[in-house]
Amino acid sequence: MLIDLNADLGEGAGTDADMMPLITSANISCGFHAGDPDTIAAALELAKTHAVVVGAHPGYADREHFGRREMSLPGSQLCELVCGQLVQFAEAARRTGQSVRYVKPHGALYNQAMRDAAVAGGLLDAIAGFTLPLVGLPGSVLERLAIERGCSFIPEGFADRRYRPDGALVPRTESDALIHDPKEAVEQVEWLIGKQKVRTVCVHGDTPGAVEFVRAVRGFLLDRGHELKAFA
Repeated sequence: MLIDLNADLGEGAGTDADMMPLITSANISCGFHAGDPDTIAAALELAKTHAVVVGAHPGYADREHFGRREMSLPGSQLCELVCGQLVQFAEAARRTGQSVRYVKPHGALYNQAMRDAAVAGGLLDAIAGFTLPLVGLPGSVLERLAIERGCSFIPEGFADRRYRPDGALVPRTESDALIHDPKEAVEQVEWLIGKQKVRTVCVHGDTPGAVEFVRAVRGFLLDRGHELKAFA
């Protein structure tokens, strides 16, 4: 079975050089929630060196909270915010000889789009002109609206985040939101692939022990006979 292994990079966490050789897709920050032109350019160059597919990782303009504080923006403003990030990021990618192959929203924008039709709609409006696949949680509002609009949707699971019974992520404000044990992460990945039918698995680049997590997940996937390959 083909499985993609992705990570959120270009955010200035200091793990990019170690993470990039281990993954198949990189969700690179567009610079609004974290990172800067230098970290973004460096991540793009690393992706090119290691033949890793590049995706845009837009988020709220909220560097103080790393883009993880929920906001309420009118649909037109949200569309403008995301579209602007995609245009800038596409240009940065072009300068390194690369193309943007998909979009994965970041942090609070990601979580709100999974359950809120207005946020999901604004996000879909923003990417409509780019004809790019969109990454998100299976069974979400975003998945339903994306399919209705004819937008390719890639179901994603997280190795380092815990889930609620309804399939939503446990908020980071709760003490048990993160998985710290690589063994537990591997068990969750098995559930995500077998039961949730995800096509791509994420480990956050800023999670403590991120590199060890990626190595553990990668080793598990290969041991189980999966082929690691980007979906885009």
